[in-house]
Amino acid sequence: QVQLVESGGGLVQAGGSLRLSCKISARTFSMYAVGWFRQAPGKEREFVAAIIYNGGSVTYADSVNGRFTISRDNVKMMVYLQMDSLKPEDTAVYYCAARQSWYSKDPGDYSYWGKGTQVTVSS
Repeated sequence: QVQLVESGGGLVQAGGSLRLSCKISARTFSMYAVGWFRQAPGKEREFVAAIIYNGGSVTYADSVNGRFTISRDNVKMMVYLQMDSLKPEDTAVYYCAARQSWYSKDPGDYSYWGKGTQVTVSS
């Protein structure tokens, strides 16, 4: 059984920062890659960032590269998404998801999902 719980969302002005957290309950947390995805109203869920099981490799969507940073703490079983220089177009519900071993940019490749946390960026 793998459970994910996101936190850290909120309302922030453009140019500001937020840090999202994803708490993962799994017997073998260190075996899972974790991705962050987001979904804005009326749009499909899109890839944001991902990190492999041991943190040795990360990847980002072009739209957030250089502004967002993904990291993980395998001792605390947490994955973080530091979001800087936020823009109104970053407004969405953000989800973390887990799959074994290597990451993927396709949400269909992830077996486990959290319920999401709302991020709203005002202009």
